[in-house]
Amino acid sequence: MLVLGIESSCDETGVALFDTARGLLGHALHSQVDLHAEYGGVVPELASRDHVRKTLPLLSRLLAQSGVEPGAIGAVAYTAGPGLIGALMVGASIGRSLAWSLGVPALGVHHMEGHLLAPMLEKPAPAFPFVALLVSGGHTLLVQVDGIGAYRILGDTLDDAAGEAFDKTAKLLGLGYPGGPQLAKLAAQGNPKRFRFPRPMTDRPGLDFSFSGLKTFALTTWQEAGDDDQTRADIARAFEDAVVDTLVIKCRRALEQTGSGRLVVAGGVGANQSLRHGLRNMAQAASAELYYPRLEFCTDNGAMIAYAGACRLQAGQHDGLEINVRPRWSLEELEPVQSPLQGSIDAPPP
Repeated sequence: MLVLGIESSCDETGVALFDTARGLLGHALHSQVDLHAEYGGVVPELASRDHVRKTLPLLSRLLAQSGVEPGAIGAVAYTAGPGLIGALMVGASIGRSLAWSLGVPALGVHHMEGHLLAPMLEKPAPAFPFVALLVSGGHTLLVQVDGIGAYRILGDTLDDAAGEAFDKTAKLLGLGYPGGPQLAKLAAQGNPKRFRFPRPMTDRPGLDFSFSGLKTFALTTWQEAGDDDQTRADIARAFEDAVVDTLVIKCRRALEQTGSGRLVVAGGVGANQSLRHGLRNMAQAASAELYYPRLEFCTDNGAMIAYAGACRLQAGQHDGLEINVRPRWSLEELEPVQSPLQGSIDAPPP
């Protein structure tokens, strides 16, 4: 089955073609970074309108590059949530309409399940069960994964997600949008010994996260220490170290509590090199296996939606003609499935 995947949950338009027999055939992505940069963050209405403009031309380009005729598409998977409701509606409307016109099934995919399964597109792919750290601008979750749809949330963020805290701290330091990568770049120039920020909620049991206080701590430190380039770099370094250490500590606890020997890391913050270094050292000490998607699949993309959709479509799931999106949607609400792809796909890179 050839599955078309459409991702439009926030500020990136992604499309991909995944063949259940041959793997990933191609993917294309349009980023809205330049569109939102002057506002310092995502403007939902502008995001929705840009998805309207970009989705079909991006799909035409993908089909041409992959040498695939539209009639060869056997199913359509689109992001149904969580995300910005207007952006979700664009992708869902286009995906559902394409499926109807082609006479093929369509399925709304959970955005975070897409991220969680993205490492399955790599070699080697992780085997179930495993613990997953889903860390992005909108989510910071630790999840016990026993199979596709068999998810138990071990820890969640009580306020800001890690990526959101990165972006907000970057903004108060006067950095541009998107703030996370710019803060990480500035942190590389910082003195790791000048400031030490707290590691929130690591001094108590549990796997939940809280990052909002770090923003206040960064602001207070900046106001007290002065506004010069080196101070900004030192604050960025202290902030990044605090977030990374917190994530690493909680991941180690999750592995210990579940007895798992495999950790999957997905989401945009998973591309942070300091986090990767810290998790690699932790995994080696714990004799655990560590898995990531390739860097281009850490952020939102159509390939993860096509793959996650293919797993469920192969298991017999599909939606009706109605168009439903869910801005809020827990992973634990998903139905477990036994897909023929589960634990067996070894897709080649495009």
